[in-house]
Order: sequence, then C-alpha cells, then structure tokens
Amino acid sequence: MPQSDDELLAFDTSDLEDWDENRARAALGGRHGALYRNHLLIARHLDAWAQAEGRRTDIDAHYKAGYRQALQDMAAFLRQTYYLPRGPD
Repeated sequence: MPQSDDELLAFDTSDLEDWDENRARAALGGRHGALYRNHLLIARHLDAWAQAEGRRTDIDAHYKAGYRQALQDMAAFLRQTYYLPRGPD
C-alpha cells in the first residue's frame, strides 16, 4: 500500500546537516515528486540495511562502522534531495 507524504517524511532529521522540510515538501509536489518518493523509500531500505549490518559479528568493527556510515550517508543524501535533477521545476 502506498505511503502518504507525511509517512515518507517521518524520520529522524537530527543528524541531517542540510535538512529543509520546505525543500522536501516542494520536491514532493514538484515535477520530480515520484522520483523523490522513490528516494525516500530507498532511504528507508538503507536504514534497515545499516541496522542489520550493525548486528553482524562476523566482520571487523572498523569495517562495519564505515560500511554503516556509508549506508546512512546515502540515505541522508537521498532524503535531502541531493540526487534529484536540478533546474526549473
């Protein structure tokens, strides 16, 4: 079942350095709204993946930390609209 925009934007923003809810909502209502919704769904999957990686015990702790950080960074960039096409909307 599709999620509402409010549900897609229901995540912790405290660690996002460039979070702007107005920019996010404008992206949802803009020409690339469907793409941004997809990005928000991908970000949720990346969060779940990062959590699962955190539970692993079969890899080096430094590797695990770096891998988790990379997944979390990608989720943050997707949420902050960094991968949407630029230009007039």
